[in-house]
Amino acid sequence: MARVGRLAGALLAETRGEFYLVGNTKVPCDFVAAGFERPIEVDGRRPFVRLSRCRPADIDQPQIALDIEGDALPRLLANAFLIERTGSVSERLWRLVLGGSEDESGPSAGVVDARWLGDIPQPIWRIVRDTVLRCT
Repeated sequence: MARVGRLAGALLAETRGEFYLVGNTKVPCDFVAAGFERPIEVDGRRPFVRLSRCRPADIDQPQIALDIEGDALPRLLANAFLIERTGSVSERLWRLVLGGSEDESGPSAGVVDARWLGDIPQPIWRIVRDTVLRCT
């Protein structure tokens, strides 16, 4: 089962022992302290990059767990969570999947079962995305 958490505002995904950074970081990140070599920059043309470990690394909680594995995982995460014009992770969508409300950040610890995210038809998720991201 794949695991996804956050790293400096981006998503950090682990699948089959490989790690991916999905989206742009929102704050400076010490990749070496997190256990990774510094990656090439992520931008709108490349919404995710594979990270190379320089020492043991783990994903902070809260996390979501998905059944999607391999290269399909970062593609799904980019389509599900990234704001297209900025390449950043939507905090609103992340909180929604964690089960938190607009006023909450979601669970502070633990793993949330989000296998449904891989099963939901993309046209339905697009409606959810558009509704959540709509400015009020």
